[in-house]
Amino acid sequence: MESSYIPLTYWQVGLAALLVVIHGAVSIGLRLGLAKSLIIGSVRMVVQLVLVGLVLEWVFHVERWYVVVALLSLMTLVASITAVQRNERRYRGIWIDTIVSIWASSWIVAAYGIFVVLEEVDTWYHPQYTIPLLGMVLGNTLNGISIGLGTFTESLVTRRAEVDTLLALGATRWEAAQTPLRHALRTGLAPIINSMMVAGIVSLPGMMTGQLLSGVAPIEAVKYQIVIIFLIASATALGATGVVLLAFRRLFTADHQFLAARLQTARD
Repeated sequence: MESSYIPLTYWQVGLAALLVVIHGAVSIGLRLGLAKSLIIGSVRMVVQLVLVGLVLEWVFHVERWYVVVALLSLMTLVASITAVQRNERRYRGIWIDTIVSIWASSWIVAAYGIFVVLEEVDTWYHPQYTIPLLGMVLGNTLNGISIGLGTFTESLVTRRAEVDTLLALGATRWEAAQTPLRHALRTGLAPIINSMMVAGIVSLPGMMTGQLLSGVAPIEAVKYQIVIIFLIASATALGATGVVLLAFRRLFTADHQFLAARLQTARD
């Protein structure tokens, strides 16, 4: 199958941007108050993507392992910061727990994808594979960790009376926290599970769509997308489980006490 990739001109990109302008006009007409947010969001998105494109073009050209590792580390650090900032409730050590969880889960799974699944890749730091792969894994792992951790801390606050009662009656810290913990993991993994349920029927995932537009044979695009979804699901599950368990260890002592005072809102 010959490649049917169609290069886009800046004029064509502008035509796509026209749709956002129309949306902004509708917002103004209906007084929704979204026009400013649409403009800011659109400008930020364009600037960020253009800068990323320029950086990636340079990285692809240089193709040095230390450059790739530095970029991957920066991506991971930004993902970790974003995950923490999305949480309303904080505790001492949340930054370390989040960074460790995102770093370990995403890099382990990405390494498995590069070394085991894509074993024919010439070099492990090949930017064409490593950077997009880790980027997709990071984006979804960030969501899973953020939702899971946020749900866990919020559940502990809303169920504090129940947790304290169980501990007072002689329950272990695990027995007292298992309901909020399980609820957090179910909530954190729900988005990726829902995506897996409807992939290919309701929606065509981004990577598969991009490959189809670039002329890749449909069945080849499907195989790549299946691999990516499995890697994403695995990293999300590993990251969410890791961060919730780390939070559990910080908020419950070995003497089976719940340190509720450690949980503070982001404004405190």
